[in-house]
Amino acid sequence: MLTYRAGVGAACVVVIAAVPVGLALPGMADTAPRAKARPVAALTGAQSINETEARYQVKGADLGIMWTDERGQILTAFGDTFGAGWTGFGSGSPADPATVDWRSNTLARSNDHNPARGMFFDFVTDRPGHAKELLSSLKQEGVEITKIPTGGVNVGGRNYLAYMSVRKFTEPAHWITNYGGVAYSDDGGQTWKDAPGVRRPNTPELNDKFQMIAYARRDGFVYAFGTPNGRFGDAHVARVPAQRLLEMSAYEYWTGTGWQPGSSAIAAPIVAGPVGELSVRYDPALNSWEMMTITTWETGTVEKVRGAIVVRLAPQPTGPWSAPITVATYKEYPSLYGGFLHPDSKGSDIYFTMTQYDRYNVSLMHARLPVGAIGRKKKAMTPHQTVANLEKKWCAAGEPRAESADVSWASDAAASS
Repeated sequence: MLTYRAGVGAACVVVIAAVPVGLALPGMADTAPRAKARPVAALTGAQSINETEARYQVKGADLGIMWTDERGQILTAFGDTFGAGWTGFGSGSPADPATVDWRSNTLARSNDHNPARGMFFDFVTDRPGHAKELLSSLKQEGVEITKIPTGGVNVGGRNYLAYMSVRKFTEPAHWITNYGGVAYSDDGGQTWKDAPGVRRPNTPELNDKFQMIAYARRDGFVYAFGTPNGRFGDAHVARVPAQRLLEMSAYEYWTGTGWQPGSSAIAAPIVAGPVGELSVRYDPALNSWEMMTITTWETGTVEKVRGAIVVRLAPQPTGPWSAPITVATYKEYPSLYGGFLHPDSKGSDIYFTMTQYDRYNVSLMHARLPVGAIGRKKKAMTPHQTVANLEKKWCAAGEPRAESADVSWASDAAASS
C-alpha cells in the first residue's frame, strides 16, 4: 500500500533534455539557497498536540493539505489514516483494513491562526471519537488501493477536494493512478459528493499531466497545478473561472505562450521534474506566488530515500519559477515527504506540514526564506525560453551532480494572464 510512497526508485541514469530556463533542474536542492526548517509541533499521533489517537483513533496519518473556507476555518486533509490496531507497514499492506481501522482520507477543521505554536484542530467524525473517511475506496491492490487527497479550495462556501484514485504502488516514489477526481462538500466538510464529470482518466501510457492537482485561487480563477502519478513528472497549470470548477469545458491550459481551452495534453511544463506533491499559494505580503514540492533523486528502499522539500517563487502562476530554495532534506529528516503550505504563512515566514514515513505522522514546520531569495531583480525571462541538451547525471552511490544556475524570477516580469 504505502510502503513505496516515501521511497525513490531509480538506477544511475543520464537524461538529455531541453529544459525551459526558469524551470528547476532535478537534483539542484543541495546546491540551492537554504531556508532550514525546524519542527513547530507534531499534529497527528499519540504524542501530538491534538492527541489524535486518544481523541479520534488516528494513530498514524500523512500529508496535511490545508486551505481556508468562507468562515476563515483552516481545513486540513490527510491521506491514509490508521487506528489502534495498526503497528506499522512492515513489508507491505495491512491484510485486513478493518483490523487497522484504515481510512483512505480524513479531514480536520481549525480556527487556530497562530502557526508559531502549532495548529489545534478537530477531526470530522462519523461517530463520537472516530475520524471519518470522507471518500471510500476499494482497498484492493491492482484495482483501487486507496483515494488520496491532493488539493483543496473553497469557492462561495463550497469546499472542493482534489484526489487521486491509486491503482497500485509500485517501486519507491512511483505509483499508478486510475484517475484524478474531485469531490465537493456543502456542509463544511462533513459529507462529500464525488463529481464524475470532472474525472481525469489516466492515459494508457500512464502519463496524464493532471493526475495530482493542487488548487490556488486568485483574481476570479481557480488555478489547478498538476503532475502525473508519482514524484518524477513535470508540473503544469490550468485555470478555470472559480464558479465553474466542475465544468471540464471551462478549463484553459498554459501552453507556454498563452492560455488555451482543450485537453490537458496541450499543457506545457512550468517546472521540470522531478516534481512531487505540489502545494501552491499566492502571498500578498511578498507579492509573489509560492510553490512547495518534494524533489527526489535516489534509488533503493524507503530507508535509502534521498530527497528534499523545496520552495520556488514566481510573479505569475505560469512562472517563471525561481531556482529551488531547500527547506528540509532527508539528512535532517529521514524518509520525509509531503510539504504543504500553511495558509497563514506570510512574507519570509513559511509554515508547512511534513510527513516522515518511518514515524508516519504529520508535523508542522517553520522556515524563514533567505533575504536574497525574495524580490531579487534580474532581466525578465519567459518560461518557454530553453536550454537545449542539458545533461543531468544521477547515481545511486552518491549525491546528484547539479549545476547551480541562477534563475531567480524578475519582479518586473510581464504578466502572463
